[in-house]
Amino acid sequence: MRFLYEMSKITSKDEKHRKNRRTEKQEEDKEEEEQEDSGVLFYVNKDGFPITNHVWDRMWNHVKKIHPDGDKMVQTIREAKELPKAPVHPAPTFQVNSSVPYRLEAVQDYMNDLQYNHTGTQFFEIRKNRPFTGLMDCAKEMIRESLPIKCLEAVILALYLTNGAQGLERFPISFKTQFNGNIHRHVVLGVYFAGRYGALGLSRRDDLMYKPLQYKSLADMAFDFEDAYKKYWHTVLKIKFGLPVSHDPHSFEQVQWKSVSLSMSKMSRVDLQKHIEDFTKDMKNRFKWSAISAYQYQKESKQSQPTSPRKQNPSRLSRREPSIAPSPKESTAAAVKESQSSTSTTDVASPVSKVTSDETKEENVTEKKSNIASYAIRV
Repeated sequence: MRFLYEMSKITSKDEKHRKNRRTEKQEEDKEEEEQEDSGVLFYVNKDGFPITNHVWDRMWNHVKKIHPDGDKMVQTIREAKELPKAPVHPAPTFQVNSSVPYRLEAVQDYMNDLQYNHTGTQFFEIRKNRPFTGLMDCAKEMIRESLPIKCLEAVILALYLTNGAQGLERFPISFKTQFNGNIHRHVVLGVYFAGRYGALGLSRRDDLMYKPLQYKSLADMAFDFEDAYKKYWHTVLKIKFGLPVSHDPHSFEQVQWKSVSLSMSKMSRVDLQKHIEDFTKDMKNRFKWSAISAYQYQKESKQSQPTSPRKQNPSRLSRREPSIAPSPKESTAAAVKESQSSTSTTDVASPVSKVTSDETKEENVTEKKSNIASYAIRV
C-alpha cells in the first residue's frame, strides 16, 4: 500500500510538471505571436514551405477584414488567370576588402527591396530561443523564398548578411510602445563600428528602422528613436538592449534579446543616459571583435610595414652598413679639426704650454696617423 501511495505521488508530480511545461510553452507561443500589426494580432506560418491551403486561406480571410476593399480585392487577385511574376531579389555579396558602412547600406537596401509584409501573416516562424545556427537557417530560407518580411525577420536576416564583418558588433534593440490603447512591439538590430552606433531593420516608417553609423553614443540613438515615435503619437514604454551576437553561423548560442530593460516613460533622459552608458561599458567588454575596425587595423599595419625590399632583407642592410662610416678624406679632415680645437683650447687654458718640444709634435703626428689608419680599417 505504501508503495502504491508513493507511486501515486510521483505520477501526480509528473503530471503537474507536464502541465507547467505546457502552460509555459503556450505563454511563449503567445508572447511570440503578440507582435501587433496596426493594433491587430497577426498570424505566423508554422507549416513551412510550400505554404499549405490552411495558412493560405487564413491569410486571405484576415486580409478581407483589414483591407478597405475587403472581399472585392481578394476575389480580384485570387480569380485572376494571369498575375505578374514576383521579382526575386538576389542577396548582396561582398568582397573581403569591402568597407563595413558599404556592407550595412547594401544589406538595408536588400531588405527594402523585399518590402515590409502587410498581409497580416508572418511567412517565416522565428523562435527567439532557438540556437543561432537554427536562426541562420531561417535567414537562408528568407533569401531563397524572397518574400516580404517583418521587423523580427529583418533582424535575423541582417545578422546573417553581416556575419564575418570584422570590427562590427551587433546587438538587438526592442521597443514597447502604446498608441490609442493598443500595445505595439518593434525590434531592430543595433550595430557598432569604429566608435559609432547605427541600426538595421524594417518598418512601415523610414525613421524607425535604418540608422546610419553616425551616433557617438547609444543613448543618442535611443533618443532619436523615441523622437521618431513621438511624431506618430506613440509613447515609448520600454526599451530593451540585448548582448552582442556571435559571428559564427554554426554557433549553438542563443541570442540574448533582453539584457537591460528601461522604462522610458517613467525615467528622465538624464537617468536614461546614465543607465545606457553603464550598459555600453559592460557591453564593450563582451564585444566579439576589437573596438578598432579591421579597416583601420589593416591601414595602420600597412603604414608600419617597410615599403622598400632592401629594408625587409637584413643581409642587404648588413652589406650597406660600412658605407655609413666616413671616407678617408673626411676622417683626416676631422682629425685635423680635432687637433686644432684641442690645441686652441690648451692655448686658452694655459699660455705657458705654448712652447712645445719637437717630441710632442711628433707624438701628435703619430696620433693623427693612427686615427687615419683606424678609419681606413673600418672602411
